Amino acid sequence: MEIRGARALVTGANRGLGRALVEALRAAGCAKIYAGVRDVARLAPIAGIEPVVLDITDPAHVSAAAARCGDVDLLINNAGIAHFAPSLGAPSLDSARLEMETNYFGTLAMCRAFAPVLAANGGGALVNILSVVSWMNVPMQGSYCASKAAAWSLTRAARFELRAQGTLVAGVYAGYIDTDMTAGVTDAKSDPDDVAARIVSGIEAGQEEILADARARALHDMLLKDHRLFDANMQSVWDAHVKAQAQRA
Repeated sequence: MEIRGARALVTGANRGLGRALVEALRAAGCAKIYAGVRDVARLAPIAGIEPVVLDITDPAHVSAAAARCGDVDLLINNAGIAHFAPSLGAPSLDSARLEMETNYFGTLAMCRAFAPVLAANGGGALVNILSVVSWMNVPMQGSYCASKAAAWSLTRAARFELRAQGTLVAGVYAGYIDTDMTAGVTDAKSDPDDVAARIVSGIEAGQEEILADARARALHDMLLKDHRLFDANMQSVWDAHVKAQAQRA
């Protein structure tokens, strides 16, 4: 997909990777960029950027965003939260519920709302910002890992369902990124501007899996085998299912 001339919506755009993505898209010649934020007052002014009030866990916000941003052909689901709590050792289920509500259900709501928008605008691209912990579990942040694993599975499901309408569905993987979210992390972190640049390049190259830093590339080779044959077979199963439903209609 060509970024120059595209019309994009980036969620969680007020800081960190979201802000870096807005800047990278603008530098690449994106014609219009909607910046989805929960609090517009906290969005630093960026020339040519249209702020959109958007809490992805609020169905009314999601519906309103889809109506307002009806010209979008690039959706980047970046909004997410991390409480860095273990799955069993946390004092309650609150952190796990909030992470799943945002990172999985919120992302799912955005995918559902914008799939027809993307179809109407020629297919475009749907990009989910995931994590290397989509592929593994770090027990100190076990519930966050579970939510990102769910979002990884969702991304694969969306890819099967949206391929026929010509939508590129991409998952983005990185290790720790140097943002407010990881302020308490002492491990090595990637620069958000570098990650954003790799994401933009990956979208333009049509990559379904964007390995956005060295950590992601190393862990991908270590943890995952080539799943393209399985996915191709599953795509055939899905396409046959859709065809059979159409014949029964």
